[in-house]
Amino acid sequence: MNIKFTKLFFFSLLLSLQALAQVNYKTDVLIIGGGASGTTAAIQSARMGVKVLVVEETEWLGGMLTSAGVSAIDGNHNMPSGLWGEFRQHLYDYYGGPKAVETGWVSNTLFEPSFGNITLKKMAQHENLSIWYKSRLNNISKNGQVWLAEVSNRGKKQIVEAKIVIDATELGDVMAKLKVPYRVGMDSRHDTGESFAPEKANNIIQDLTYVVVLKDFGPNANKTIRKPEGYDPKEFDCCCDVQDPASHDNTPKIDCSQMITYGKLPNGKYMINWPKCGNDIYLNIIEMNDAERKEALKKAKLHSLRFIYHLQTKLGFKNLGIADDEFPTADKLPMIPYHRESRRLDGQVTLTLNDVTSPYTQQTALYRTGIAVGDYTIDHHHLKNPDAPQIDFVKIKVPSYNIPLGALVPKAGAGLIVAEKSISVSNIVAGASRLQPVVLGIGQAAGALAATAVLNNTDPANINIRAVQSALLESNAYLMPFIDVKPHDPSFKVIQKIGATGILKGTGLSYKWANQTWFYPELPLSEWDLVNGLKAFYPPFEEIHPSGNLSTANYLAKAVKALGKKEVKTEQILSYLKEQNFGGLTAESALTRRMVAHVLDHFLNPFKVEIDFSGKTKNATNNLTN
Repeated sequence: MNIKFTKLFFFSLLLSLQALAQVNYKTDVLIIGGGASGTTAAIQSARMGVKVLVVEETEWLGGMLTSAGVSAIDGNHNMPSGLWGEFRQHLYDYYGGPKAVETGWVSNTLFEPSFGNITLKKMAQHENLSIWYKSRLNNISKNGQVWLAEVSNRGKKQIVEAKIVIDATELGDVMAKLKVPYRVGMDSRHDTGESFAPEKANNIIQDLTYVVVLKDFGPNANKTIRKPEGYDPKEFDCCCDVQDPASHDNTPKIDCSQMITYGKLPNGKYMINWPKCGNDIYLNIIEMNDAERKEALKKAKLHSLRFIYHLQTKLGFKNLGIADDEFPTADKLPMIPYHRESRRLDGQVTLTLNDVTSPYTQQTALYRTGIAVGDYTIDHHHLKNPDAPQIDFVKIKVPSYNIPLGALVPKAGAGLIVAEKSISVSNIVAGASRLQPVVLGIGQAAGALAATAVLNNTDPANINIRAVQSALLESNAYLMPFIDVKPHDPSFKVIQKIGATGILKGTGLSYKWANQTWFYPELPLSEWDLVNGLKAFYPPFEEIHPSGNLSTANYLAKAVKALGKKEVKTEQILSYLKEQNFGGLTAESALTRRMVAHVLDHFLNPFKVEIDFSGKTKNATNNLTN
């Protein structure tokens, strides 16, 4: 026996036993990071009945939404999924409806970061949920089936025991601490199969931004800050160019007034998060320690202050001063920077551009495992790094998409779930999955996954995916990015479930800055589409030859019988549809996609069929029962 190894083993065991003896807080789910995803993960888990603890370094909730000041929502305006939709409704109620938060042209939903924090704290009030602010994770290890975490809670050391840990940090620091495999930077096209990716992988990430929130102090006010060190007006020469890169027109469009209203917030405030000759900066601080990060971020703050000085002196916005009623910091700047990119997990699956562009034609069917949705275009910020390989992101056209559950679950690392921007996606896809509503949805899914694992006494890697998706549907979250069937629609859950089987597919298209996927619930369904959808989900069944006709109750009865496991009569189908308020139908009436979805859900219940992380079905022919 190796004596050195034996001593090390017993030393580690002794430390674990000592820690167990010192445990002074027990929880089911421990979430490190109270950012966008950490907050929604906590709310979802708590509402599902498990005990949750959030460890957050600042005194706010919301991360990039609030603490980083990025309070202009990008995307998902037409997909108010789950907690994102709930959060938005709180904004509507406070400010006075949708139009009251359409204050800046970059977004349909803009708000003051401080109120975003208040709103999330209100949403997070639950008897199962505790939050430790001004706290940080020091060490974490596994002791059998439980985690032991040493947490500094406002300077006091606490030992926390938990069943599940969620890494909701801004940069994936927990999985790095645990040495769970991850990637940083741009992928090689040979690794991901993405034709737009560079030839060789590198460690280049997107530019980050230290956002500043300005406030209008009145036309006669002069709020000009002291000239920052190193200010050079040439650095900001093109900041008033508001030409949309998606327009395919490289001719500059100079309009300083339009530039400043890009992120106009309610109550006379302005979010300054401007990429073109603005306050973006290239800093890769991911692998730095805390002290190195703090020092490096001084450059980002200084750069943003130079831009503010430029706006005030060269562009004449001297009445716009740094808001004094937003952030609880000495300099009145946000508590954290806006990180557009993080470590990316090596997960059970990795979502690539090919999966997003054409979800129904891949060897895997990751869309079946969807747990969060997004519609924003693939958007990368690389203007401040001349070494970044040139990728024409304008040419990358995608529909709306969903995030697969396996992207949150490590290949190696039992009891751990990864959220925020650190999920298992390619570098290119991270340009879309990083946006606020998607990250809120990822967090909600992480919370549902954690709670489901706890309640079923299993590991996230062994979870019943449909159970997690069902919990999300109960919370009005989207699994599929169908733009035309909202949560208030009586058929929402049914169509989401049938869509997540792929029997009835959506139609996706790339549309400006808000891509789309349509279910078209009122369109009649052809026999050809129905049969091909069934054959793609269930193993080969007795041949049935579709014609070019539209599906009827008669044909649906034949199709179900052809599956070989149960017989459904036409009269049963018509009777059920009548119960669902689809009246006036005969055996030969053409049925809409909405009607067929209800029939399939009721008589076959294909959503009950278990799937693996790749979307492959498990014993579909043995699950043809209600």
